Amino acid sequence: MIKITFCLHRLPHLSREAFQKYWLENHGPLVTRNAETLGVRRYVQLHRLETETNERFRAIRGAPEAYDGVAELWFDSEEAMQRAFGAEGGRAAGKALLEDERKFIDWSRSPIWIGEEKVLVGG
Repeated sequence: MIKITFCLHRLPHLSREAFQKYWLENHGPLVTRNAETLGVRRYVQLHRLETETNERFRAIRGAPEAYDGVAELWFDSEEAMQRAFGAEGGRAAGKALLEDERKFIDWSRSPIWIGEEKVLVGG
């Protein structure tokens, strides 16, 4: 299996809370409704917590600004993902997801990549 990882920054006019609420309550269900069409096997949202520990970890490492969240989507293979997104239904679903993302994600600051997990502990 492969995974697409999206490291998300919100649009400047949104609070973190508004961003996370929209992502969970609006975009999440849109992904869920289109998961089968797109061949998505698993979808997870990681919502950043505003805690002292997060800030302490960042400061110790001199790390850049934290993401507002991370989305992970699993697919059987890169080829299966490309086939699904290339099919008529997949193109329409992908277009709907992109249009919705424009409402809350700052794409210029939100890296995305495809990777393969190498589990070293657990699972």
